[in-house]
Amino acid sequence: MKERKITDEISLIPYFENYELTLTWYQDYDLCKQVDNIDYIYYKDRLIRMYNYLNDHGLCYYIEYKKNLIGDISLTDDNEISIVIAKDFQNLGIGKLCIKEIIKLAKDLKREEIKANIYSFNKQSQRAFTSVGFKQIDEELYVYKI
Repeated sequence: MKERKITDEISLIPYFENYELTLTWYQDYDLCKQVDNIDYIYYKDRLIRMYNYLNDHGLCYYIEYKKNLIGDISLTDDNEISIVIAKDFQNLGIGKLCIKEIIKLAKDLKREEIKANIYSFNKQSQRAFTSVGFKQIDEELYVYKI
């Protein structure tokens, strides 16, 4: 797995252990609600289990913006995409560009479709995914046909 450069300012960096930084992203109650529909923040053990799962069952990347890691994105072996961007960097178009890059990766891997599970209250993510071509096929399931 290698770095995937998206623009001069945005790259996807292959996952490596960096729990001290990444835990800070998951210390935001709103972000945890968006991502996991939970009303509490992550603790380190939960974070480690999450990254181990994503790394063992697919491709996991950090999102780098202007030389700083600001989030993560993954494509699992069963074709599910997930993305988290630290709150200060949301709504800048970074997520859309990263989702498009994962679509390219899925095409390179000869995947037929990719899916995203998005909670019905997460309008921000719904807009991001549908704007790049995902179609809603169930209340919380979105699919991109390749």
